[in-house]
Amino acid sequence: MNNYVKITNNSIKINFFTKNGGCSSGIYSSLNCSFNSYDNYENIIKNRKKCADEMNIDIKRLVTTNQVHGINVVTVNDLWNYDNCPTADGMVTKEKNIALSILTADCAPVLFADYNNKVIGASHAGWKGALSGVIENTLEAMNKLGANNSSTEAYIGPCISKKSYEVDQDFFERFIQVDNKNIVFFQKTKKNKKLSFDLKGFVASKLKQKGIIKINTLDRDTFRLKDDYFSYRRALHEGNNDYGRQMSSIVLMG
Repeated sequence: MNNYVKITNNSIKINFFTKNGGCSSGIYSSLNCSFNSYDNYENIIKNRKKCADEMNIDIKRLVTTNQVHGINVVTVNDLWNYDNCPTADGMVTKEKNIALSILTADCAPVLFADYNNKVIGASHAGWKGALSGVIENTLEAMNKLGANNSSTEAYIGPCISKKSYEVDQDFFERFIQVDNKNIVFFQKTKKNKKLSFDLKGFVASKLKQKGIIKINTLDRDTFRLKDDYFSYRRALHEGNNDYGRQMSSIVLMG
């Protein structure tokens, strides 16, 4: 297990895993943790076990959802099996030793920690979810558990960077129709009359609008760092029919 970011204080542990250190092969090499891929089921279990071991929890306490680029957020009070997990793109909890885990391959994993009130959260923030409100919904769900935005710290994990994220005019219009100020997250490119989109910047702006003061952003481009991260867009460029997903996790330690 190497090349990943680990953040720990006395009560909360955060892990942004890379794609390295697992047992999968081929296009899933090697720490693919997604059951929505066509990777071997047993390998995915082994890979998740590696992540759970790194966080010093039982694999049964590592929870993921069926992510659909939506805005639904679930409060995790009890554990669930992989085959009956809820459909959601955000999770929150105040329960100890449950690792809220987001799977990504270009989208932004956003992890939340209210160190004062001992509440944590996690969002799968692709452009659709971020534009539609998954970040706001996650913070609202945390507040219902006793968190406060002013004391909540946010961590934006590895995702596709602005220089790698080319989009078309229709994509641009979706954001402008919501708020003209979103124009600042787009920049014209020199080729094909395309635009580049700053997903990290957009996510950070959403956090700031909700009063999040401490925002930590990892400057790692999942598209360009081929040796370290899975990337949906890179898989398309290379003609692959599937791709792996790396895991980002946060746990309130007991």
